Amino acid sequence: MVATACAAAEAAPAGAHPVDADWILARLARPSPSRTGFVELRDSALLKAPLRIAGEYRRPDADTLVREVRVPYAETTTIAADRTGAGTVRIERAGQSPRVFPLARVPELVGLQASFGALLAGDRARLEQHFALASDGTRQRWTLVLTPRDATLAAKLRALVLYGRGAELRCIETRPAGAGAVQRTLLAGAARAAAGVEPTTALVALCHTAP
Repeated sequence: MVATACAAAEAAPAGAHPVDADWILARLARPSPSRTGFVELRDSALLKAPLRIAGEYRRPDADTLVREVRVPYAETTTIAADRTGAGTVRIERAGQSPRVFPLARVPELVGLQASFGALLAGDRARLEQHFALASDGTRQRWTLVLTPRDATLAAKLRALVLYGRGAELRCIETRPAGAGAVQRTLLAGAARAAAGVEPTTALVALCHTAP
């Protein structure tokens, strides 16, 4: 680990400052309520091109995460949970009755809620209850890899990879276990920069770079 950190420091451009997980989490901390726009690229072997979904994430309080999809359809998912992972998921679509079910039925959403809540609270201890952390890069361009500790979640999710610049989380890359397609969610400045950008390769580049 020390050798890796030293190598990263030596490879960093002159004047760049290597980062660790504590530095990143301290910069990402946001008190609730908070909100950010997103653009999600969802790939599938059944689609000719990745489905592009746009909307907003909201965190009205420390234990609630709202994902509002606005394009190409309207859907609101509300994940309400406490620190034990207990809670509910509510999915609402126009013209349909809301669906409500226990959060425990969807372990990947437990991980999503826990990771978002802990990230925005800057709570490393809480985050490490669910994930092992590994950081790399500099303050100008960093990554934070979250690897699930829970076997049930790990059976579906290999890792969450966060890409950012300074205090800005620009992209979350969801890497599934097995042969599933990688899903990318652009946030903040990257989501705004995605407006009018059509080629999938260009959108993926926005995830991996911080101009």
